[in-house]
Amino acid sequence: MNWDQIEGKWKEVKGKARTSWGELTDDELDQVGGKKDELIGKIQKRYGLEREEAERQVDDWARNL
Repeated sequence: MNWDQIEGKWKEVKGKARTSWGELTDDELDQVGGKKDELIGKIQKRYGLEREEAERQVDDWARNL
């Protein structure tokens, strides 16, 4: 699934994001709104990851949707 599709179906896929990154709150996921950079930033901040690692996780997650 590409990011245009993810952004368009965010309400459907945010539950899958919550499963992958359980420490993200509903408010944080609502703020993301399907935007890749926003999701990477939230994961990076919440989990204390380097940007490259957060980006890798998001890319892997998107490929498996």
